[in-house]
Amino acid sequence: MVTLTSEQRDRAAGVLLGAACGDALGVPYEFAAPLSPTAVPEMIGGGLGPYAPGEYSDDTQMQVCVAEVAASGRGLRSDLALDGVAVRFLRWYREGASDIGNQTRAVLGSVDRTGGLSSEMRRAADDLHARTGRSAGNGSLMRTAVVALPYLEDPAAMMEAARLVSGLTHADDLAGDACVLWCAGVRRAVLEGTYDGVREGLAYLPPSRRDAWASRLDEAEAAPPHRFSPNGFVVPALQAAWSAVTHTSSLPDGLFAAVRAGDDTDTVAAIAGALLGARHGASAVPEEWRAKVHGWPGLTADDLTTLAVRAAESA
Repeated sequence: MVTLTSEQRDRAAGVLLGAACGDALGVPYEFAAPLSPTAVPEMIGGGLGPYAPGEYSDDTQMQVCVAEVAASGRGLRSDLALDGVAVRFLRWYREGASDIGNQTRAVLGSVDRTGGLSSEMRRAADDLHARTGRSAGNGSLMRTAVVALPYLEDPAAMMEAARLVSGLTHADDLAGDACVLWCAGVRRAVLEGTYDGVREGLAYLPPSRRDAWASRLDEAEAAPPHRFSPNGFVVPALQAAWSAVTHTSSLPDGLFAAVRAGDDTDTVAAIAGALLGARHGASAVPEEWRAKVHGWPGLTADDLTTLAVRAAESA
């Protein structure tokens, strides 16, 4: 068991809760034009689901699947653990997928007909990439932040796990790179309450791709979130989330900025929310949001925070 301070526990708890709140805030505005800079997004439901007020979507639903395995103490790198993630993804696909991205749907639909082992899922993702050359959507980044929690003391293992979990549905190296960077950011935020980890993650990328990602982070820090649209592609999705995080000083303001960017609002806000929650903690989430946020498979804010802390203390 990892021993966390009370502040670190609060920040670990904020990872899933922050993601879920960003998700639920973004749901009503998905695929809309950028909002006014003074607009205040609300958890009013609707969207593509349609969703109840405060209900999160596939972004958090899939991350819960990963968190459940992470909280079991098995890590996220072994075949057994990855099979557990794959089985949960398929259960979600059959029972709870109120919304699902095209790429994830294609991979899970293929595996649903043949079984459910992680090796089969990864093979389906590889085949899709080989056929289309297009598998760098934002659908693995949106669920990746929780991967950091069981590896707070082992960053190298965390980077490996981030790529393995991403690769279950997204074979493109860009998707894996983005997950590595975001997990590095979440890890450092939970441990120390800073955003330094995102740039630290550059060291865990192949040398040939580090400069390109450093430039993308520079671009995000220099421009508002709405400049990175459309953001269904993993690169602008990360840039929009990073812009929202770095241009604001509180969790609510960061989530508002992410939603105002427009387009895939729930996903960008869920990505940003995980890092904002890791930095500011669950205690920074407004009580009104805590009371409203919920989603498949019947989880509340308290359930999400408990699950995240269990994942962090499971190593």
